[in-house]
Amino acid sequence: MLHRRYLREHPEEVRESLANRGYDDVDIDHVIAVDEEWRELKATGDDLRHERNQVSSQIGQLKAEGKDDEADEAIARSQELKEELQELEARADELEAELEETLLEIPNVPHESVPVGADESDNEEIRRVGFDDLRELPDEVTPHYDIGEDLDIIDEARGAKTTGSGFYFLKGEGAMLEHALIQFMLNVHREQEYVDLFPPIPVNTTSMTGTGQLPKFAEDAYRIGGSETEGYEDDDLWLCPTAEVPVTNMYADDILLKDDLPLKHQAYTPNFRREAGEHGTETRGIVRVHQFNKVELVNFVEPEESYDRLEGLLGEAIEVLEQLGLPYRVLNLCTGDLTFSSAKTYDIEVWAPGTESDEGPEQGGRWLEVSSASNFEDFQARRAGLRYRPERHESTEYLHTLNASGTAVGRVMVALLEYYQNEDGTVDVPDVLQPYMGGREVIEGHEPVGEAAVGAGKKE
Repeated sequence: MLHRRYLREHPEEVRESLANRGYDDVDIDHVIAVDEEWRELKATGDDLRHERNQVSSQIGQLKAEGKDDEADEAIARSQELKEELQELEARADELEAELEETLLEIPNVPHESVPVGADESDNEEIRRVGFDDLRELPDEVTPHYDIGEDLDIIDEARGAKTTGSGFYFLKGEGAMLEHALIQFMLNVHREQEYVDLFPPIPVNTTSMTGTGQLPKFAEDAYRIGGSETEGYEDDDLWLCPTAEVPVTNMYADDILLKDDLPLKHQAYTPNFRREAGEHGTETRGIVRVHQFNKVELVNFVEPEESYDRLEGLLGEAIEVLEQLGLPYRVLNLCTGDLTFSSAKTYDIEVWAPGTESDEGPEQGGRWLEVSSASNFEDFQARRAGLRYRPERHESTEYLHTLNASGTAVGRVMVALLEYYQNEDGTVDVPDVLQPYMGGREVIEGHEPVGEAAVGAGKKE
């Protein structure tokens, strides 16, 4: 959340930010007018209270002096002032609520180093890694959904049957690979001095609002016990869209100490998103689904350290891909592609060579986003009440929050199945994952079960 004083003192900068981000539904002039009226009412209220206190203090003295008529006049004036104050305070409360609600709809202001652009086509590629020494690939790389079906390690049909489209089963070595990736990522980040958390999966409305998922993106979330767009209370529950929500909010309204910072947490969670705003997205495979696993990295830092920490956080997330030997690139997101709460974001995209894309590299295939390393500055901290005390004797300040996926497990699996596949339809297991896979060096798949497999010619 932007500080109302910042909005008051820098309206043109906020207008420019909204324009660069592509937001045209926020009336800054109205917000400023509401704030101005609220401040005027607060000042008038202070004057009325002062006058009422003076009048009230005179009543006893006037009665003691036998000036009953003047005392009655003072009592009547005190009552008038009370009624004026009640009316004024009621209006001020209305304006305060309107102002808070409107401020929740205004996105963060991008950092000066963020390129101005309309959408993802204007993102800046910072670097590309791993293409100078590619492994030998089959003449035609099979998409992950086909090789997953051939090996019988990904079962979309039964996932759709039990739950709906956008859900799937992982079977046998597919499930083992998912578990292996999660444990591998957690171990990588432990070496980077991250403290493990296992947070609650349901999160309340207050927490969703604190990190910026609500109210803007209610339609993308899964609400427990109600429609996403109906009115909701602060303690209503939602399925976790990202571990960023519970982990960031675990320190809401606490006061941390300078000695606590930087504070680095990692958390594995299953995540749930409707992605209601996505239209025309792919329906095959496990790239864009409604349930997915992710290891999330969340940092709490002093304001002056946050951009150095962003560079460090980027490197910590990249380490996963480096050890897996997967080619990738890093993007500096433009203003039009930033998330609502972010001041600056680097996207990490892994190369998946199995499906062609016009936006893919010259070697073919496509890019898959597996992590967004973001600095939110004090935007989330103001919404959630995340503060620290620089010194024991000093006033509290809002800290800065950052996060990154470390990384998105399902999409990394897609890249592995496509990049490490062999001509015979098997998939090599990267060296670093083999200890987590019971020593398996190759994923060979297994026989499907049921009469349907016989009818499809997959089983004799």
